[in-house]
Amino acid sequence: MAGPQHDTTAPRPTSRDVARAAGVSQATVSLVLGGKWHGRVAERTAERVRATAKELGYRPNLAARNLRLGRTRTALLVVPALTNEFFARLHTGAARVAARHGFSVVLYPSPDSVSPSGHPTQTPRVSDPFDSARAALDGVLASSMASDALATLRGDALPLVMLDSDPTHSLGAATVNLDIADGTRQLAAHLLALGHRDFLHLAADIDSWTFHVRRDALAAALRGTSATLRTSKAALTVDDARTATEAALTATGPRPTALISDDDVLAAGACKAARRLGLHVPHDLSVTGFDDLTLATAVEPELTTVRLPAEDFGEQGMATLLAVLDGHTPRPEPLPVHLVVRGSTAPPPTAQRPAPR
Repeated sequence: MAGPQHDTTAPRPTSRDVARAAGVSQATVSLVLGGKWHGRVAERTAERVRATAKELGYRPNLAARNLRLGRTRTALLVVPALTNEFFARLHTGAARVAARHGFSVVLYPSPDSVSPSGHPTQTPRVSDPFDSARAALDGVLASSMASDALATLRGDALPLVMLDSDPTHSLGAATVNLDIADGTRQLAAHLLALGHRDFLHLAADIDSWTFHVRRDALAAALRGTSATLRTSKAALTVDDARTATEAALTATGPRPTALISDDDVLAAGACKAARRLGLHVPHDLSVTGFDDLTLATAVEPELTTVRLPAEDFGEQGMATLLAVLDGHTPRPEPLPVHLVVRGSTAPPPTAQRPAPR
């Protein structure tokens, strides 16, 4: 048997109809259905309004509402690459908070910029979204690694929250960060406690604030100790990391016993280099990563790394943008990060073998 048929010719119920049926004002209906009733409308009243709206089949006229508010409830998330797992997780968190507030999040990769691999992106050139759709955006979330493209696209003319960026020179109204420096300090403390004193820093060859922080924090953590620190740079790919590590490990002088990578991808390349040179990780060489990507547990041994709460990061970024859009100037504290110790680190070898040739 067919279900009940709705009269499609009947006029759509309005907020006034909902208010009358629920016994409240239109302003109360607007607050409840707009998600801004907390602290202003009793929970029992809010539930009655929602139930009444559902019973009447009321659907808000979003176009009219947005026109009245001067908002489209759309945010742009500008990232260096769409294929990077960290930024995918970040988007998941941002979209989750956005959805709770009736917003949508559009992902936009930096065009003709530098990707997290350290190489120019292969993303086809696309039209400037700020020229063609400025009126369709309420605000922007952008990673520091996309800041050059952001300025070129003039996205900083919109309400902007920067992510993973220097708070003292930020383009945005607010900045949300992870405590990257503390993550680096945790790594250094772990390796020093194991007894390592000969370090190699496999650094991402990218001119970005987040990688500058890792470099400076590592140098500061080892300052005042008997440790030595050398640096080798590589683009953020496994092959480039392998090549750079092989060169560093076969250079003249004492071989490092601990290798600190700026990223899990670099660490994976370092592990490949060690195997090719006949070295065992971690007994001959301890290797650490950063980010705790899926890759960290796919390699053998599994990587000791720093876990970055990417989804929480996206959530806080979006919450901060919403606060900026409401006229506030939030200054959130950096999100904590955590050392995850796995099988790729161990005490250094008691007798240093000569560098392999």
